[in-house]
Amino acid sequence: MKRLFFLFALLSLLTACREQPSGKPRMVWIEVGANFRQYGNSEENIRADCQRLAEAGFTHLAVEVRPTSGDVLFRSEVAPALTQVALWQDGGLKYIPRTADFDYLQAFIDAGHAAGLKVLAGVNMMVGGYLCEAGESGMLYDHPERWDWAAVDQHKDGKLVNHLEDTETKGGRFMDPANPDVQAFLLKMLAELASYEGLDGIIMDRCRYDDYALDAGYTDAAHRAFGEYLGYDPERWPVFEEPGHIFLEGTPDELENQWLTFRCQVIHDFVARCTQTVHGVRSNLPIGVYVGAWFSEYYRSGVNWTHPSYPLAKEEPAYRWATPAYQAAGFADLVDFLMLGTYCAADNLYGSKEKTIEGFAKLGRKRLGPDVFFYAGPDLGNEPGFRDGDKAALIPKILKVLDREADGAFFFDLCYIRAFNYWDAFKQD
Repeated sequence: MKRLFFLFALLSLLTACREQPSGKPRMVWIEVGANFRQYGNSEENIRADCQRLAEAGFTHLAVEVRPTSGDVLFRSEVAPALTQVALWQDGGLKYIPRTADFDYLQAFIDAGHAAGLKVLAGVNMMVGGYLCEAGESGMLYDHPERWDWAAVDQHKDGKLVNHLEDTETKGGRFMDPANPDVQAFLLKMLAELASYEGLDGIIMDRCRYDDYALDAGYTDAAHRAFGEYLGYDPERWPVFEEPGHIFLEGTPDELENQWLTFRCQVIHDFVARCTQTVHGVRSNLPIGVYVGAWFSEYYRSGVNWTHPSYPLAKEEPAYRWATPAYQAAGFADLVDFLMLGTYCAADNLYGSKEKTIEGFAKLGRKRLGPDVFFYAGPDLGNEPGFRDGDKAALIPKILKVLDREADGAFFFDLCYIRAFNYWDAFKQD
C-alpha cells in the first residue's frame, strides 16, 4: 500500500501542471554554457523565458546547475560556486565571468513556479573539471589534494593517464566512480539539493564512466575494489590487453567480462545510494538519471540502465556475452524516472530500431518494462539535419511520436528553441 501511494504521488507530481493534448509532461533542458549569456546574469530573462516555455506548452524544465567543471549554481557548503564559463567568443573559447550573485537555481524555481512549471535540477555527476584552449577550470584543478579523484584511462600507447595530466584531450575531466571520496562528496551535494526549498526533482547526468571508453577506470581505488569484487587480485592490469579500445571487437574473456560487470555494479550501487540519500531528505522528491538511448553501445560507459529483469543476453545481440550478474546490475528499478536521449538525425523520426527517435523510445519501453516512468527526446541542435534549424514543421510530429511511445517528452536544449525560434512549433500539435 505504501508503494502504491508513493507511485500515485510521484505520477501526480510528474504530470500535475498545464494540460497537454496527451496529458503527459513536456520538459526542456537548460544547459549552463549554451544559455549562460541569456540567464547567467539576468533574472529578468529567466522570468521572461519561463513564461514563454509555459505558453509554448512545456510543463517541466530541467535547469543544469552543475556543469562539467564541477562548480555549481546553487547554494552549497560542499561544492564550489561557479564563477566562470568557457564560451565561444572572437573565434575561440574564452572564460566569461559570472558577475551576478543571485541564486541561479532559486531564480528558476521562483520564475518557473510563477509560470506554472515544475523545476528540476540537472547535475553532472562524475565530472570535476574542464579543459579548453583558454585553460583549465573546476574543482579538481583547484584542489591538488584531489588528484586521485580523477579518472585514469589507458591510452592507445598503453600508458595509464590521469585526466588531469591529459593536456591533449579537451573537454570535461571525469572523476573515478569507484573512489569512495568521490562518492561521498557527490552524496553530500545531492543531500543539499534535496533540501532546496521548492525544488521539484533531481536529474543526474554523466552518472557513468568516461565517454564511450572501454579503457576508462584504471585508478588505484578501482584496482582495490575490483580485487575485492573478484575475491583475488586481478591477473592483469589494465584488464584489456590491447589499449585504445572503443568497441568490443569480439567476445570478452572471463576477466574482461568481470571488469565490464564490475564497472556497471559500481554505478548501480552508487545510483542506489543517491536515491536513498535524496529520499532520506525528502521522501517524495523524484530523482532520475539521464542516459543515452543507444543502449547497444552503452557498455562502453560502464552503465546498464535496463530493468534487472530484462533478459539482456537473449534480447540484445550486442550483449550476447552478458552474464546474469551483468543483467542484475541494471538500475532502472532504483530511480523514480529515466530520461532517454533519443539523439539521431532529423530524418530518422520513424522506425523500430535504434538511431530513430521512434525506435529509441520503443526499445526504451522494452528495456525498462511497463512500470518505469521515462522521458524521451531529441537533440535539436547537434545532430545532422537539426544543426541549421528550419525544423519547426518536424516538431509536432516528434511530439506525437513521443506522446505515443514514452511517458513524457523532453528536448535538448532551450538554446536551440530560442535560436531557431521554435516557440510556436510546440503549440501546433
